[in-house]
Amino acid sequence: MLNIRTKGELIFAVFNYFIMLTLCVATLYPLWHIAMASISDPVMVISQRGFFLLPIGDINLKGYQLVLENPNISTGFLNSIFYVAVGTVLSMVVTIPSAYVLSRKGLFWNRPIMLMIVFTMYFQGGLIPFYIMVRNMGLLESRWAIVLPLLVNTWNLIILRTSFAGVPESLIESAHIDGASILRVIWQIVIPVSRATVAVIVLFYAVRFWNEWFFPSIFLTNRRLWPIQLVLRDILIRNDTSSMTQVSVVGQMGQEAYRMLVKYCTIIVATVPILVIYPFVQKYFVSGIMIGSLKE
Repeated sequence: MLNIRTKGELIFAVFNYFIMLTLCVATLYPLWHIAMASISDPVMVISQRGFFLLPIGDINLKGYQLVLENPNISTGFLNSIFYVAVGTVLSMVVTIPSAYVLSRKGLFWNRPIMLMIVFTMYFQGGLIPFYIMVRNMGLLESRWAIVLPLLVNTWNLIILRTSFAGVPESLIESAHIDGASILRVIWQIVIPVSRATVAVIVLFYAVRFWNEWFFPSIFLTNRRLWPIQLVLRDILIRNDTSSMTQVSVVGQMGQEAYRMLVKYCTIIVATVPILVIYPFVQKYFVSGIMIGSLKE
């Protein structure tokens, strides 16, 4: 059967495609520009302005070599991997059981508890009380200061709770009749049924811990504990590239040029891991968000 569109539908489709194409270009433009600049001739990069569609001059990977040889970068990567892996696992270990309990209709005082949880999304104690709490817990200058205080995100909890509420109660009751424990029900029934939403929440937590730099800048003064994003901020904002652009390495004439090149390379190095992970969970993204947001 032919799908005949009206004139209004065609105009809307063209306008919609134009908006989406514009958003894609606006999103990809800075990343492509930085990627091309990072492998270009550093002297030509610093002397030219505008968009780099292709590498300028001879392809140069010296910037990546300098970045990867920097001990601060490698240490920051290892720290970020620790924060992402441990933080995401612990966050899911706490969020999944909490969301399951709150999703059950028979929970006593379910609505007041949810109201208190939602209240924390809009009203917080502020940065100073939060810092005092972390200090009194003895977490300052510790990796756990980045993991434990940020363990549960209220929005992620609500999305997962809404998704779990869509699991048929009869399915859970039949599992209990067969002798399944609550943990077994969660692991073998609830999580597989809601795997799309669970995958999206895992991605949200992983991206959150990977991009975290603000709280590490407050709780950590020891550079050996800094995540890669805080190292990147130090390089971009404070212009601290001295450890990678020493005269003995790049020469007197190339020091200023390589300072800019190193910034580009550091941005790419800090961005690529998330870009590599995202395609594996992208297929769950839209369905997981819609299911977790709309089910009642």
